[in-house]
Amino acid sequence: MVTICQTNRTSASKTLNLSTEPTFYKNFSTSVRRLGDDGVGISSRGLMRSPFFKFYDLSGKGSVKLVPFAGYEMALSYSDSSSGSSGGQIAEHLAVRNGCGLFDVSHMVQSTFKGDRSCELLSRLLPTSISSLGRYQSTLSVILNEQGGIIDDCILTRWSEDQFYLVTNAARRQRDLGWIDSTIRSLGLTKGNTGTAGSVEFETLDRWGLLALQGPRSSKILQSLLDDQSLELDRSLFFGQSVHTNLAGARVHISRTGYTGEDGFEISIRPEDVDRLGEILFSEPSITLVGLAARDSLRLEAGMCLYGNDLDETVGVGEAGLSWVVGKDRSGFIGQERTRNERLEKIKRRRVGLMIEDGPCGRSGSKIVNDDGSDELGVITSGIPSPTLSNQNIAMGYVRSGFHKPGTELNVLVRKRLRKAKVVKMPFVENRFHRSPKKVVTKSYL
Repeated sequence: MVTICQTNRTSASKTLNLSTEPTFYKNFSTSVRRLGDDGVGISSRGLMRSPFFKFYDLSGKGSVKLVPFAGYEMALSYSDSSSGSSGGQIAEHLAVRNGCGLFDVSHMVQSTFKGDRSCELLSRLLPTSISSLGRYQSTLSVILNEQGGIIDDCILTRWSEDQFYLVTNAARRQRDLGWIDSTIRSLGLTKGNTGTAGSVEFETLDRWGLLALQGPRSSKILQSLLDDQSLELDRSLFFGQSVHTNLAGARVHISRTGYTGEDGFEISIRPEDVDRLGEILFSEPSITLVGLAARDSLRLEAGMCLYGNDLDETVGVGEAGLSWVVGKDRSGFIGQERTRNERLEKIKRRRVGLMIEDGPCGRSGSKIVNDDGSDELGVITSGIPSPTLSNQNIAMGYVRSGFHKPGTELNVLVRKRLRKAKVVKMPFVENRFHRSPKKVVTKSYL
């Protein structure tokens, strides 16, 4: 039997392993250094930098741990816990759960689609019901290949009848953009001025900033910075909704979305406003700067996938437990045959959550097996000791159908030893999105 640890989500065990690192960067070389005035453009290692890179040292703690990620030089954490400071991954993680954290996610690819055939294009690219997506509504979706495998996961927002905003993963940039271009051509469309018949204006917002403000205090902090105080965030902007408005004098797009399981916002910022907002947000004492390490542990506790670990082009929507992103009665989208089959027929493998007994945690690639280890039933794709759940080992992975039901007892092979595990429902930590008590049409502040 596996004992499931029940704890208060705001507490953390005194025995937390501060050296725990998510698998997505485990092989990266890191450096702890004080940033200078060169915080723009391209690093000495040839890595791209966020437009907010110059602000990474405003934490006041004197150092930032940097890693290469998706072609960018990014903050793993903003203060190394081994230096004797109060920072590090665990502190950043818990700050988001209990207060407010700021993530620089400007490496992600922001794109816009405009034109009277944008809906047609996106309906081909995505299985989501584009026609039923309301104005200033956002939804998680996936880009599928011809075989129904997941090219990328993404967030789509509808701004108007024929204007859309898409956020995709930086590590999939070339694959995504190439796929979008080829789909445009396959539909006989052209990229260009939307005044031309049969055209779609597809633009990648390369120099724009993107920040995520997450945690139970994020709404109060963001509210104080709005120029228009008649826009009451907690009354008029709910989870999955967005707005164009002015923030500290800058025109921004704010969506009530995020990848932590907490209430929060993602803020898209024009290049000319990056410095103004960076100076305010990165130096605000009530905001904790949060790096990639805590971003990974937060999303795993929330049961959310990381592309490259939990999703790839061999995985179908049904296997990943993402069938809910497929619109009812949708047809005509790329990859529809496999997607439909995974709805109607038995799926061979399924993504599940696991809680694993104390000891070394299962990591990406750890095998899931039967009682004596003779039958391989699946594989772990992500795993960590959970900071919120007092270091309880949690993981997600894929198991053979029939072994996917909550309560099923399995084993995980960790360092050549079998560790007892149990299938559990995700999320591991209850999501606290600010949901609408009823269906609300978002007011336009254009």
